[in-house]
Amino acid sequence: MDHKEFRVKAKELVDYMADYLENIRDHKVYPGVQPGYLHKRLPDHAPEMPEKWDDIFKDVEDHIMPGIVHWQSPHMHAYFPALTSYPSIMGEMLSSAMNVLCFTWASSPAGTELETIAMNWLGKLLGLPECFLNEKNDSQGGGVIQTTASEATLVSLLAARTRALMELSALNPDMQSSELLGHLIAYCSDQAHSSVEKAGLIGLVRMRYIESDEHQCMRGDKLEEAIINDKAKGLVPFWVCATLGTTGSVAFDDLREIGPVCDQHSIWLHVDAAYAGSAFICPEYRHWLDGIELVDSFAFNPSKWLMVNFDCTGMWVRDSNALHRTFNVNPIYLRHENSGKAIDYMHWQIPLSRRFRALKLWFVLRNYGVSGLQKHIRESVRLAQKFEALVLADQRFEIPQPRNLGMVAFRLKGDNTLTEYLLKRLNARGYLHAVPACFKGVYVIRFTVTSQRTTNQDILDDWTEIKTVASEILKEMFGSENGNIVVSKKPRISLKGSSPADRSISSPVVSSTTVKPVACTDTNQLLVPMTPSRQFRSKSVDETDLKLDDAVISVDIKNNEITLTPTDSKSILDARDVSELKIGDRISRAFDLMDTNNMECKEAGEAKLTIKGPGSYIKQIIQQFSEGPFDAEDCKPDPGRAVATQSLKQRADAFCKKCLHYKGVNK
Repeated sequence: MDHKEFRVKAKELVDYMADYLENIRDHKVYPGVQPGYLHKRLPDHAPEMPEKWDDIFKDVEDHIMPGIVHWQSPHMHAYFPALTSYPSIMGEMLSSAMNVLCFTWASSPAGTELETIAMNWLGKLLGLPECFLNEKNDSQGGGVIQTTASEATLVSLLAARTRALMELSALNPDMQSSELLGHLIAYCSDQAHSSVEKAGLIGLVRMRYIESDEHQCMRGDKLEEAIINDKAKGLVPFWVCATLGTTGSVAFDDLREIGPVCDQHSIWLHVDAAYAGSAFICPEYRHWLDGIELVDSFAFNPSKWLMVNFDCTGMWVRDSNALHRTFNVNPIYLRHENSGKAIDYMHWQIPLSRRFRALKLWFVLRNYGVSGLQKHIRESVRLAQKFEALVLADQRFEIPQPRNLGMVAFRLKGDNTLTEYLLKRLNARGYLHAVPACFKGVYVIRFTVTSQRTTNQDILDDWTEIKTVASEILKEMFGSENGNIVVSKKPRISLKGSSPADRSISSPVVSSTTVKPVACTDTNQLLVPMTPSRQFRSKSVDETDLKLDDAVISVDIKNNEITLTPTDSKSILDARDVSELKIGDRISRAFDLMDTNNMECKEAGEAKLTIKGPGSYIKQIIQQFSEGPFDAEDCKPDPGRAVATQSLKQRADAFCKKCLHYKGVNK
């Protein structure tokens, strides 16, 4: 490929990438392939002769894409976010083109200094203490971009190990470092990430796991008890890893309790905030940072939730000299005349070479700004709250641990097997993807809002998918979609017609014609209810299988009227003696927010009923029917998936978003 072909094909590739992200909902989030599928499709040896780019890229579409887990999909709820964004992609593209190696200042002055600046920006944005920044010439602290949080954890452990061995060697000059190493012991919560265990294995030190409390949190008293017991055995505690936002349940270890314990025993305290650290750009979530001034190192992943594509982990240390002592090798070919005057990041990490990762971070911080990034974090949390409310409204499910930030851990009530079956079948269908966790023997499904493209409708679609699959499993195992759970039913209240003199202020619909009550024998029919005493119900916790098969709704926003017209030969007020409007089941919530003081109802002949009120109430009715605001995004329907009703019955029903006229049911 020469520069002429590159100009053309690279532009085509940019269009392909933009189309892919824009139409990400066209893909099932989880592929339906089996191990070895690609080996059967591709040759077992490299081509002898050059191949055309178009042929190569055709194989991407034909063979690679079918096996991709689409991490940018709004229906990706596994693990934690691994987001990207357009400014981040462009930063990565430009960095790839320059391909500079930023291991010393001399190897890339701009790359080195931009990293220091970007990490100072980000540290201030998180609210980190000044001791973690590198803005003054005599500053001992500073930030560095590592590849992953796992590597940041290992770097901190190795730095702490070096410090501990130096102190022990001074006290025991006759002992070798290998002998002293066997006395070292490190600590973390039993909820800590697996990378902490791996760091201990690589560092050749034993790891003590502190039992977490009922909220999956490591507490100071438990840690201190373990440290005192180990010291009594002749062991030397040297490193503690606290987690802010555990993988299983986004639990937070108590820094205010742990910090003083580590300080008292001269132990290096490292904080792993891989996922939750991004949330600290919002002041309302910084209470979990209480005690950060007692910490020696702190790390989180902008590549998770701040839309900077992988790899990019921010790590800050109070004393960079500890890193220098651990990783400083200085052969003559890496020295330069400005050594010691500027940061050489090769002394802050395990590998020598490093990419120009600061560029994409800098692009994102500038293009979104503080307000844009905060808006993104808050929206993800809001959507997780919506999903939490949906789960809590279904008596078959439970949430065994409190929701924190953008992740909900839920399960079917009963034996773990039910939830395991549910997760396995959900992933096999491929319409959403999630992974499990286990809290003291309780199996749960982790549901994390991972995409900035996720909307209210996506959450409703995913919940409908979960409910549908759960019903299938419970029917298979118990013969009922409720399983062995006794589900209480809400009482049905019918609206009785009355003369004007008998009208009650509690009625949301008042007929101008005196009608006689009749018995209702249709069990699928819900009668228009009387308004409860100023009761407000959240739309997010109600059933979403509304129907309005017997009537068509038209809305006159200008005159603040909503009209119900029957779709068959029967009149809503048939024969003037029917007081109960047969308009489908579960329509009651449409009237829950109606203020009867501002409502009136008039009969327009025998064929229709018109409700008149302030425009805000008319809009509330429509939003109750449509499960969201008028401008909610529509997803392309997939005939194989159970989707939530954005209008009244499945996705076929919808209001016209221009004139707000209900278009009825597509047959």
